[in-house]
Amino acid sequence: MDLAIGVLLGIGVAALVAALVAAAWRSIRAPQQSGTPEAAMQSALHAASATLPYLRRGLSARTASGATPHLRALMGATAIALADTRAVLAIDGEGREQVRPGDLLSKLLAATRDNRLHIVPRLVSSDPACPLRSAVLAPLIVQEKRAGTLIAFYRSLGRPSPPELRVVEEAASLISAQVELSVVAAQEERLAQAELRALRAQISPHFIYNALAAVAGDIHARPEEARELLIDFAEFTRYLFRDGRSYVTLGEEIDHVERYAHLEQARFRDQLHVTIDVPESTRSVVVPAMSVQPLVENAVRHGVERRAGTGRVSVTVRVSGGDVELRVSDDGAGIEPERLGEVLAGAGGGIGLANVDARLRSTFGERYALRIESTPGAGTTAVMTVPNLAGEPAERGLSWTVGAA
Repeated sequence: MDLAIGVLLGIGVAALVAALVAAAWRSIRAPQQSGTPEAAMQSALHAASATLPYLRRGLSARTASGATPHLRALMGATAIALADTRAVLAIDGEGREQVRPGDLLSKLLAATRDNRLHIVPRLVSSDPACPLRSAVLAPLIVQEKRAGTLIAFYRSLGRPSPPELRVVEEAASLISAQVELSVVAAQEERLAQAELRALRAQISPHFIYNALAAVAGDIHARPEEARELLIDFAEFTRYLFRDGRSYVTLGEEIDHVERYAHLEQARFRDQLHVTIDVPESTRSVVVPAMSVQPLVENAVRHGVERRAGTGRVSVTVRVSGGDVELRVSDDGAGIEPERLGEVLAGAGGGIGLANVDARLRSTFGERYALRIESTPGAGTTAVMTVPNLAGEPAERGLSWTVGAA
């Protein structure tokens, strides 16, 4: 997920939680209802926090069923219902047995297809025993579109009090923000997967041919080395084409780079020297999958291959403030200043550089764009900077902690 969007939405959610808790406390602060003000505030905060794990997974029957009991406790309503744009997903509280989706709820939803707060001061149910006498319906707005409805039911007739209305509005805003977070995360994941598939499609068939040729050339003269190369090639391709993760740890990327370097050194022999300097403390930092190896491949193909004698490629990682900086340098021919923009744009023959740059900016923000530093005749350095965030990347989305190294 785009880190900048995620941070902004996260701050917004925190503000909404605070506003909702404050509104809920004002709504239920009467001593006979909540005991001490401190107890009321603590109860409201706990209920608000308990809804978040459900809602950040999106709006579905399962997440709505998990969230509605906590929403009811937070809002102090007689019953709470959550609906998407098609049907009621869940209802919790008194009267839920008497309220049928085809009866009262469906009529309410049919009358509230716009994006305004609706107050129903008098409910008429087909079941005279139903305790629900009034309701407030608040739209759930996700990415400027109505995604569902929050319905708060009360046992008293008439218009709910201003504090009660404020609670409903704040709760709807909190639900909308959490659902939007899940939508953004899903969109970013789909984009990252598409970009990763595009990068895999760019992997040079010449590299695959040359790697296999190096293995074949060693089979008789150096059978043990050929065996190791074959294992590296199998692991390289397995990592390359595996599905399911758009983000990995830096350690996994470096292992992939080491396999790639071993395969290339088998081809170039003494003409290629690769050094890798990565502090152990940075190996848990989260990076986009397949973001480092393309930088090294560019250094080999556009640096080492185009010079006489031994070419050198170095991969170094250092912690810089709150970020981790990775530099891939070669001592090749370099790039003219006027061509640097073309290389990053993907028009200068750079293998996957534009793809890596796009994924870095999409994930972490514009200030984390890939940088290319080059001096004609002296070499080129690709600089990849990522936030110092560590954790085990989940199959979908990220689980990060700050300050990995």
